[in-house]
Parts: sequence; structure tokens; C-alpha cells
Amino acid sequence: MPRTGPIKTHSTVRLRRLARELRQLRAASGWTTEEAASQIGWSRSKLNRMETGEGKPSPGDMATLCDLYSVPEPTHSALVTLAKEAGRRGWWTSYKDVFVGSYVGLEDEATIISEWGVQLIPGLLQTEDYARAVINTGAHINAEEVDRRVMARMARRTLVSRPNAPELRVVLDESVLHRPIGGVEVMNEQLRALVTATKRPNVSVRVLPFAAGEHAGLEGSFIILEFDQDDDLDIAYVEGTAGDVYVESSDHVDRYKVTFERICKLALPAEESRMMIAKCIKE
Repeated sequence: MPRTGPIKTHSTVRLRRLARELRQLRAASGWTTEEAASQIGWSRSKLNRMETGEGKPSPGDMATLCDLYSVPEPTHSALVTLAKEAGRRGWWTSYKDVFVGSYVGLEDEATIISEWGVQLIPGLLQTEDYARAVINTGAHINAEEVDRRVMARMARRTLVSRPNAPELRVVLDESVLHRPIGGVEVMNEQLRALVTATKRPNVSVRVLPFAAGEHAGLEGSFIILEFDQDDDLDIAYVEGTAGDVYVESSDHVDRYKVTFERICKLALPAEESRMMIAKCIKE
């Protein structure tokens, strides 16, 4: 179901996957949470936190549970290794004052990122000056805070150029191309960077033209994060002034996927979109 606020401030895809595995292993054993916990002298709440992703099992905890559930090799070793990696610090922890929720950690582990944008160029494709102009619109932010947030966004942007980078699928409303964020020069630089980004094999940028009229994306922007072809872990994310919404239910995420595909059907093909962006630069 949709949920407002971060999924869990310490949650990662690995931790969510571990929680699911633990629930499935216990269910296969036929034990309740209380019965399984009593077998190894734990409290029910300790095991429950691990099964919901609110608590991180140590490698030792994971080994104990694998022994309890008679998990064979190599699955036993794989789960213990996953427990070790679940608490791995990501690059974004250096910017924990900026990235206050779970989104960046989840984005970093996604294999496919699909974004429908109606107001701005996506953060992963923003230039430094464009990002600075956007961030400067925030209320009560001093120059030092702006610099810090810009640095964080530029660090986040490297996601699309690293080895094994995720596939980034972006559809922009045509209005985004005509909104001169930061002024004409800054916007032209941003549009040129957008054209350059489309030359990456893992990046697709398409434009939904005004001529499309009414369409499935009228309710606003959203992002879909997909993980290793594992539909149970996929998430839809909507950012808003009233709070961030994470959609975790498979049925609800599927609705966002269908909506995104419906928008794609009306969007210009990649080459025509690139031509439209280039035309906006000339104009």
C-alpha cells in the first residue's frame, strides 16, 4: 500500500530481501514467530524486527536462523553473506545531512529507473548550475547549505556513468524543455547536457509533446525503481511538499508501470525527442 515518508531510514534492498527470505524460511518450517524465536532463546520482537526489515540480522544471527531452519548449502552461505552486505555503508552516507530518507540508497541498487517528469529535468541528469537554481528556490537555505546540496546531487549523478549502471528511462513533458530554470544560458547548457546524456547506451530520454493532449500522467511526476527482475521488491516513488510517498504493494506498483507505458506510447521516439531538445536550444 502507499506509505508516506521513508520506507525505513536504514532500509536497503539487501535488508528487504533478507527480511523476505526469513519470513519464507520460517513459514516453510511451519513455526510461528514466537515458536521460532523460543527455539533459539530470542524474544519474539527481535525476530519480528528482522522479518519486517526494521532490524538488521548480524552474520551470526543469520547463521543461527539458517541452522534452525536447516537451510542447505550454498543457500546457507549466500544468506550469511547477504547479512554482511546488508549493513554496508553507501557513498550517500557522507551526505546524510542532505539525503534524509531511504530513496537514494534504493536508487543506488536499482537496475531500472523509470521517471515521468512534468516540472524539472531529473536529478540524475541535471547540470551543476541547473541544480543550483532549483535548490536555491528552497525556503530558508543559506549559501553553504546550497553548496552542500549541489555537491550531493553531483555525486548522485555519477550513478548513470558508473560500471554496471542502471538503465535510466525518462519521459519529460514538453513544458520542462521550455521552462528556463536559472535563465537562458543555464537552461541551454542543461539541454545540451541532456542531448549528450541520450548518447549513453543505458539512458533513454523521450518527450511527451503538447500535441498529445490529455494523457495518463496528468496526476503528476513519479519514479519506478526495479531490482534484479524481482517484482516483489520494486517500488514506485512520488515526491511532494506534503511528504514522500513510497508505493510497495506489487499491485499498486504495477499500476504505475502501466501508467508509465501508456505515457511512453504517446511520447515521441528517442531520435525525434533529441531533435526537439536540440530545437529548443536554437530557439
